[in-house]
Amino acid sequence: MHTADLKFLAVEDHEVQRDVLLRILALLGATNVLAAKDGRAALKVVKGSDTPFDIIISDLDMPGMDGMELMRHLGETGNPVSVILTSAIDRSLLASVETMARAYGLRILGVIEKPVTPKKLDALIRLHIPPQPDLDGARTADRVFTLDEILEGLKKDEFEPFFQPKMELATGGIKGAEALARWRHPQEGIFGPSAFIKVLEDNGLIGTLTWIMLRKSSAFCREWLDASGLEATVSVNLSVKSLADVHLAEHVTELVRGENLDPRHMVLEVTESATTTEVGHELENLSRLRMKGFGLSIDHYGTGYSSMHQLSRIAFTELKIDRSFVANAARQQSARIILESSLEMAKKLNINSVAGGVETQEDWDLVHRLGCQMMQGYFVAKPMEAAIFQKWTWDRICGDEPSG
Repeated sequence: MHTADLKFLAVEDHEVQRDVLLRILALLGATNVLAAKDGRAALKVVKGSDTPFDIIISDLDMPGMDGMELMRHLGETGNPVSVILTSAIDRSLLASVETMARAYGLRILGVIEKPVTPKKLDALIRLHIPPQPDLDGARTADRVFTLDEILEGLKKDEFEPFFQPKMELATGGIKGAEALARWRHPQEGIFGPSAFIKVLEDNGLIGTLTWIMLRKSSAFCREWLDASGLEATVSVNLSVKSLADVHLAEHVTELVRGENLDPRHMVLEVTESATTTEVGHELENLSRLRMKGFGLSIDHYGTGYSSMHQLSRIAFTELKIDRSFVANAARQQSARIILESSLEMAKKLNINSVAGGVETQEDWDLVHRLGCQMMQGYFVAKPMEAAIFQKWTWDRICGDEPSG
């Protein structure tokens, strides 16, 4: 997308620097540019605009409402705006603020240490990607459903897996898919996990949803393999709370084989560290699942949900690096070091490495260059309902879609 086609908002309290920023944008070809002297003025401009902004360029240290507060308010609007941060503060602090902005749900193109130059600004503007068509369709729930509403939905079989592809970086081939829970509400549309997962977990009922996901994902995977001829896997999240039941491994194996799927085609993603008193039961279940042929993935690696201690005591076949390190690695030294060390560890342990949350060409190029084996993220595709995913996969096999 050309710079002239984008709508910009420049937020800078220093009048001279604001004028310089506006001149640079004009030099780069921008024709639709508005300006604000601080965060409060910027919010008024955003709310009063008839059309959304594509890119907001904001200083951090401003009187009144500073850049950090502005990021918070922008995140609360839910608008898919891209943000470029500018500041003269310490680089390590800039990295922290960038991470904070991502946590607020903003698309951060990068951070420029002042002074802003045409070269620096142009490089980040080129990273902007317009909002993509939503193949997922899941709503972000402003409200959380009650337990009774969720149980009614479960009873009526309204929950289903959507599938996000896992791509092999070396070949561009589809090697699997992760099953992600969605609620197809008959009146209100499709909802993602934020609308129901915590309620089920808090009431000890997450296992009910887990069994639905296992059954439907197994059945779809069998159908998908038969139709595509691929040698691929489907990944399903397994709550550690379910692992306290010593019979879990047998029940999972029976269910999957009952759908005519060999366990080797399913990867179980463990999303939490084993913290209950039933550690022996958990380790027995995971070991038994591996013995039956299931793959085991340590999910969100690098965050508080996982640790090297787990890698040392569980026979994982896959290490899935958390998206926060992947998204920040191109611009933050600390995130890149964690990404590199995680990939090196996976290589030495002889297990598959997966980069989660790959959203840009920059992310793709970096994880490919660092030797990551597989990736998933919006750069390839959002989660899709089963029928759309199967067609999407077939189109790629037939050569109708690029490989990334």
